[in-house]
Amino acid sequence: MSTSTSSTPSKGRSTRQKRAVWAALSELEDFVSAQDLHRILSDRGERVSLATVYRVLQSHQEEGLLDVLRPDDGEAIFRLCAAEEHHHHLVCRSCGLAVEFEAPEMESWASTLAADNGFTDVRHTLEIFGLCKTCSTK
Repeated sequence: MSTSTSSTPSKGRSTRQKRAVWAALSELEDFVSAQDLHRILSDRGERVSLATVYRVLQSHQEEGLLDVLRPDDGEAIFRLCAAEEHHHHLVCRSCGLAVEFEAPEMESWASTLAADNGFTDVRHTLEIFGLCKTCSTK
């Protein structure tokens, strides 16, 4: 991934902790939990509390900079968002492979459903979990 590690594009003040979290995320291709990211930072000698890691991840998520998945085990996992547009994920329950996809029909359905029920400013995520081709043949 060719994202700059020198600073974070996050809104607000750029702190040493935000830059450290962004740099670590920029070097990872796979999804990572907040606890694993905190461990990576600690192993590098970065002094960033677990609470700060969670806050920075939440902030980046709200800004649309991160993809977030919530697997069956309940712990959210994060990675830098590769797609600029709104998208969804197919996720392998075995190996964690995540495939991004767009679904215009889903967007239309969600908008109609929201409007029919008087909802505005609607956001949604869609993650479909299954087994990828490789894991299915094991």
